[in-house]
Amino acid sequence: MTSRKTRTPALLSVLALAAPALVALAGPATAAPAQAEGPKPGHPRTVPVVIGHRGASGYRPEHTLAAYELAIAQGADWIEPDLVSTKDGVLVARHENEISGTTDVADRPEFADRRTTKTIDGRAVTGWFTEDFTLAELRTLRAVERLPQVRPDNTAFDGRYPVPTLDEVLALAKRASRETGRRIGVYPETKHPTYFDSIGLSMEEPLVAALRRHGLDKPSAKVIVQSFETSNLRDLDTMTKVDLAQLVDASGAPYDLVAAGDPRTYRDLVTPAGLAEIATYADGVGAHKFLVVPRRADGSAAEPTTLVDDAHAERLVVHVWTMRRENQFMATDWRRGTDPDAYGDLAAETRAFLDAGVDGIFADHPDVVVQARDAWLAARRGR
Repeated sequence: MTSRKTRTPALLSVLALAAPALVALAGPATAAPAQAEGPKPGHPRTVPVVIGHRGASGYRPEHTLAAYELAIAQGADWIEPDLVSTKDGVLVARHENEISGTTDVADRPEFADRRTTKTIDGRAVTGWFTEDFTLAELRTLRAVERLPQVRPDNTAFDGRYPVPTLDEVLALAKRASRETGRRIGVYPETKHPTYFDSIGLSMEEPLVAALRRHGLDKPSAKVIVQSFETSNLRDLDTMTKVDLAQLVDASGAPYDLVAAGDPRTYRDLVTPAGLAEIATYADGVGAHKFLVVPRRADGSAAEPTTLVDDAHAERLVVHVWTMRRENQFMATDWRRGTDPDAYGDLAAETRAFLDAGVDGIFADHPDVVVQARDAWLAARRGR
């Protein structure tokens, strides 16, 4: 496979097709030059996309087919399954391999003896783990709301939905694309790949095999594979033709680098030199939103950093995570009232990040972000 530097990534190719539409939205030729507001030269202008973060997880238990279906119905361009492995090597959609907070496993006496403590990415974790269950066993469990105190309405759906497989998510996206006339993308994340390698459950091979089964291992496929680690993305760069995105947190370091004794942190990855390195094996950056619009000590939003421009200079798209509607997840600028679980002004937060130049937004409440994105585009058209 050719390097990311010498081939045209599908993500950039697809987004480049949208460039004329966004340029048109900027207004007639007498308007201010588009370059004054867009990415640096070399990066195509893009219509910002909305990614249903674990589905529409603000309204349904996350990583269920119901959550993905609702995200699509609300206008999300992509749906995001986090992937972990079962004992028999099947990739399923869960936020973590420890599942006591996202399924009813703790209430199942037949699995009481599976509760254990493991070291995951250098941290002791106690609970029930997907790698200790076959797919058949896991499918007897039902999903529950992970944040019941924050999103009590979602608990009405506890116990309704099984844990979906990656194959089911890919099939859902294909079916929804056909039914809606919109091309729905799938944005899977490999969770803890170094850990799963250590127990003989490598994630890259079954992931690529699933893409091939569904005819998606090609540059034109609307698939982006993301990871917080770097080594498995480098491996995937040699194994698949789909686009890749390096996830970057606001603190800490990729665990594969920690395990290898490499001192680099996430912050090092988003320097100009770090972004240039990412561009050799990936097509985009999935950045914690604080890396784009930081928070001041008082909790308010600061001026945007240079991350978007620096990434665009390397022809990397920037998708930020995660937009959530509740006050506690927002800078003080967009909070409304003092209840941390009350809804803040998610539309205003969305506009701030679109103004900062991001190419996409992960959202727990896709409907609000889609509406804000569309209004933002309409406002640009009216300039």
